[in-house]
Amino acid sequence: MKIATYNVNGLNARLPSLLRWLQEEAPDVACLQEMKMIDEKFPSLAIMNAGYNAIWHGQKSWNGVAILAKNNLELNEVGRGLPGDPEDLQSRFIEARVNDLLVGCLYLPNGNPAPGPKFDYKLAWLERLITKAKSLVELETPVVLLGDYNVVPTDLDVYKPERLTYDAVFLPETKEAYRRLLDQGWTDALRTLNPDIKIYTFWDYFRNSYGRDAGIRLDHLLLNPVLAKRLQTCGVDRHVRGWEKPSDHAPTWITIED
Repeated sequence: MKIATYNVNGLNARLPSLLRWLQEEAPDVACLQEMKMIDEKFPSLAIMNAGYNAIWHGQKSWNGVAILAKNNLELNEVGRGLPGDPEDLQSRFIEARVNDLLVGCLYLPNGNPAPGPKFDYKLAWLERLITKAKSLVELETPVVLLGDYNVVPTDLDVYKPERLTYDAVFLPETKEAYRRLLDQGWTDALRTLNPDIKIYTFWDYFRNSYGRDAGIRLDHLLLNPVLAKRLQTCGVDRHVRGWEKPSDHAPTWITIED
C-alpha cells in the first residue's frame, strides 16, 4: 500500500496537477492540506472520476484537509478537528479508517511571525496534537499521522539552517515539541529510512529555490510501532514541484506491506 501526503496550496489552482499526479503515481491513500476552499466547493466528482473516494474538512480561503482512498478500499470518517480547544474553528485535522489503517491528516499552523499570537497558537496546537497522538501511538491497530507539520526537525532538513534562525518552523520551542511527539514512540518514516541524507519536501517560490534545490523538509509521515514494522520504502515526488503552476510542496509518500 502506498500512502502519500500533499500540501496542494490551493486546490482550485492545483486540481489539474493533483489529478495528473493521482493518475501517474496512483497512491492508495492521499492526504491533502491547505485546500483553501469551503466544503461545498470540493471537487468530489473529479476526484471520484479519478478513482478515489474522499472525505474533507474545508475552510473559506484558508487551511482545509482531505483524505482520499482508492475506490477498492473502505474509507470511513472517524472525526474532524483536533480536540482540546472548542473555540478553535480552523480546519486543520481530519481522521479516518482506511481498511484496518487509522489515518490522521493534519496541517499544523505555520506560526510566523514569531514571537506573537500566531506562534502561541502553533505551540498550543502542537500540545493538543501531542495529547491526541498519545492516545493513538500504543493502539494495536496501525496508525499514521501525516501532513504538513510546519516543523523542520534538524539542520539536516534544511538547505541553509542559518536562514531559518528566526522562523517559527525552526525555533527551538517548535523542534522540542516535535521531539516530544516522536519520543512517544512514533517513527519518522523518511528520516528513519534515510538517516544521513538531505531530503526536502518544500521549495519556496522565491530566489529560484527549486532550481537551486534550496529546500526544507516540512511534510512528515509518523507511524506507530504496529505500522512501523510494515514500512518498506519512502520518497518525495520532487518532479511535481517542477510542473506548471505548482504547489510549493511536493507529494511525499511511503509504501507499507499489506
